Amino acid sequence: MRIAIVSLFPELIRSLCEHGVIGRAIDQGLVPVQTFDPRDFTKDKHRSVDDRPFGGGPGMVMRPPPLVDAILAGKSHVGEGARVVYMSPQGQAFNRDKAVELAGLPGLVVVAGRYEGIDERVIDGWVDEEVSVGDYVVSGGELPAALLLDAVLRHVPGIVGRSESVAQDSFEKGMLDCPHYTRPDNFLGRDVPDVLLSGDHAAIERWRRMQALKRTRDRRPDLFRALLTDGALSDDDLRLLDEN
Repeated sequence: MRIAIVSLFPELIRSLCEHGVIGRAIDQGLVPVQTFDPRDFTKDKHRSVDDRPFGGGPGMVMRPPPLVDAILAGKSHVGEGARVVYMSPQGQAFNRDKAVELAGLPGLVVVAGRYEGIDERVIDGWVDEEVSVGDYVVSGGELPAALLLDAVLRHVPGIVGRSESVAQDSFEKGMLDCPHYTRPDNFLGRDVPDVLLSGDHAAIERWRRMQALKRTRDRRPDLFRALLTDGALSDDDLRLLDEN
């Protein structure tokens, strides 16, 4: 998988890509990541990348010519089959399924906007889809782009050291993760649940599943309703939940 990021702040992208899952993937040569700054594709001495919106109003809008040239350069770098994703609060909500879908592509061009956004003609002609990381607005698309990349790269084979770690994450089975504990077994009067110290692996797995289901039921009733609708819960699951 190859990744290109179009951003007016490539140094911010590079700093975000130096650590964690993304940093390891780059260091190991598993996922090349290249930044493309629209300023490098300007034709005027001021390197102008934004202008006032037609029709008036506050803020500035990113101009089409340098932005499109940066996107095309990113697509050329990534190669055939690349998808252009624009990080936008108006886009489709990003979730686990979208991360898995994007992880299966040969490459991504991620566009991080700034100001009031980018010219709509760029979205219409050169963007494949808009993706939102939440119902809020931040100063630019760089942080959302880093969130997307981290979530996507966790699903690229070979990047996370133990694949079962990903399989146990929240949302991987339609539910939240169970609680986790480590040493010491007593911390300031708070004990680790006895079952986790029992050595009974079957009992531990049952406990973990039940805790995950209870947490999903209590914290994310929307996910729990989906589990019920899909028939993902056994009679034993429902019985134990009723008892808890």
